[in-house]
Formats: sequence, structure tokens, C-alpha cells
Amino acid sequence: MSPPTRYCGRDFSDDDLVLVGRLAQTLPTRRAIADALCDELSWRRPDGRRKDMSARVALLRMEADGLLRLPPPRNGNGNGRIARHEPPTGQLDLFEPSTPERLSAVELVVVNDQASRARWRRLVACHHYLGYTNLAGAQLRYLVHWGTDVVGALGFAASAWSCAPRDDHIGWDRATRQARLHLVVGNARFLIVPEVRVKNLASFVLASAARRLPGDWVSAYGYAPVLLETFVERGRFVGTSYKAANWIYVGVTKGRGKLDRENRHALPVKDVYLYPLRRDYRRILTAPSGAGQPDPGGGTGVGVAP
Repeated sequence: MSPPTRYCGRDFSDDDLVLVGRLAQTLPTRRAIADALCDELSWRRPDGRRKDMSARVALLRMEADGLLRLPPPRNGNGNGRIARHEPPTGQLDLFEPSTPERLSAVELVVVNDQASRARWRRLVACHHYLGYTNLAGAQLRYLVHWGTDVVGALGFAASAWSCAPRDDHIGWDRATRQARLHLVVGNARFLIVPEVRVKNLASFVLASAARRLPGDWVSAYGYAPVLLETFVERGRFVGTSYKAANWIYVGVTKGRGKLDRENRHALPVKDVYLYPLRRDYRRILTAPSGAGQPDPGGGTGVGVAP
């Protein structure tokens, strides 16, 4: 028997791939195939819902690898219609140096309706160097409000499948990482509008997000993450805001993306930063796979000084 093939963080045996091929031949739509795949292989999120988006991405990659043929898509997904980069429009006034009283007026607002989603997409497309792309997996997005102005945006999503500095810091082997990876959330996007130059604002927003996110994640997905991660591109940024918000530097990436199967090292090298949401995060993340989930509201939080 050949070694398992890995897609979207899951190993597929030869028998699994035969099952996937049979589903692709007998079911009429990509959604039906993905849902059936989740049901047949018990591929579910910690709250019991299907990991349908991961299944859809895995199916597309299997097709690209020549393992199966999917039925044609019935509906467009918007890819290509939403610009990755857009020119900025309008200007915000420059703010004066901050005071604690002024920073207390900053508010993080969850993106949860059409208008806020459009606002978030446009901010990221206009002002973030990576531009707008769909975030992966479970996710939360925030707009940063300051009075009547929106001055920033954050996006949190699925963590990297493997990252040697992070995994060594936690003490993960492959099996434990696979069982506990959902408890790590990646800060995929963060920006403050360039015109807004306020001392301590970025680190204040990061600290506020770290306090806010666990409860919002429980509301959305039924469990609380215990660790945040982010990647800061070397040569472009130095991670000042993350350092000021007490994120921990743990090492540097090898310049490989999750699709780099041939070790070509095609991506920029990035510094890896982590932020514990609980002091006992290592114990939780290295617990045996049958040990269950941490109490979403329990444990001791980690304070952050902006």
C-alpha cells in the first residue's frame, strides 16, 4: 500500500481516494460530492459541522493532480470579479499623537453583513500589500472604528498546516499537530489606513483583538482558540507593532508555501510571531488527541500591554 496523500491537512489512503473517485462519478454537483466526502470520512469541525470548504479545496487539488474529474461548476464563485488590488479613494485627516483617553474610543466591529464585508474588502484591496484574497477555513474579520471613521481592518483565519518554528515552540509531532491545529488561529491581514499615523494605535488594536477574539470565536464556531500566529515579511516590515503588543518571536520560515511540494522556496522569508491566549496553551496543544477540548470559557488569560 502506498503512503497516504495529504490534502488540506488530512491524509487520504488509497481506499479513501477510491471512495472520492466513486463519489465524483456518481454525484451531480461539487457541493454534493464535498458534503458526501465529509460524511463518509467523518471530516468535521470541532463543533460537528462538516469541513465542507476544506473538502471542496481538496477536491480541486485532487482534480489538478489527475486523481479524478469533477462535474463543471454550476455557479461562479466571484474569483476574478473582486479585484485583489484597488487604488485608494478619499483621504482621512491625520490624527494628533494619541492619549489613553483617545485610544479608548477605538472599537473593533465584527464584519457580519454585506456592507461591512464590502468595506473590509475595499480597505484590504486598497491598503494591504497582499491585497484582497479569500481567507482560508474558519475565520473572523474586524473593522477598526474610531468615532465616525474606519481606520483599519483585521482578518483571522485558519493557521498554517505546518511551520517548523511554531511547531518546535509548541512541542508538536505530526499527529498531535493534526489533532490540535484548529486551536491555533492565524492573523492573516492587519492594516491601519496609511494616513492615520498615531503612536501606539496598531499595538492597541492588536491587544484589543487578542482580548476580543476568543469570545467571538466561541460564538461563531463553538470553541475557543488558545494561540494566535502571524507571519511578518522580512525586508518589508520589522514587526514593531507585534513586538509592542507582546507577541513572541519564535523563528523564521523557509520561504515555502503550503503548495510547495517540490521544495522550490519560492516565497519571501517571514518572521514568525505567536501570541498565547491562555497561559496553559502548550499543555492544551500537546494533549493526546483523545483528551477533548479545553473549556471555551475556562483557563487563565494572558494579559497584553499595548
